[in-house]
Amino acid sequence: MKPALCTGGVIQCSFGTAPVPLNSTPTAKVLINGKPMATRADHIPIGNIPSFGLCSCVANPAVQAATAAAMGTPTSAPCVPVTTAPWQQVQKKVKVGGQPALQQGSRLTCQWGGQISVRFPGQINVYL
Repeated sequence: MKPALCTGGVIQCSFGTAPVPLNSTPTAKVLINGKPMATRADHIPIGNIPSFGLCSCVANPAVQAATAAAMGTPTSAPCVPVTTAPWQQVQKKVKVGGQPALQQGSRLTCQWGGQISVRFPGQINVYL
């Protein structure tokens, strides 16, 4: 069993510079310690997934442009997550508003290649 992920849980991108809090959508009113529980559908850039600071992925066009402007010196650019697919490695047996619940170990992929993972689920009382 793994801890359930909720609003305020900390997520990190493998190419980002800063861990950030997840903002889950409180559609089903399932709360853990007063915080909405996160689901597979909580992958909307900026709405659910904030910027991770700076991005260093060379597949990101903004990083390519910043690197070219720095005469080839690898240069990070502001992170704008592009998460077009839902979370993976979700808890399929527990659903919130018809969506599988997120938990420690759930993963999300950014279009530029970054792997977004859970660093802290936001609570340690409810396990799925």
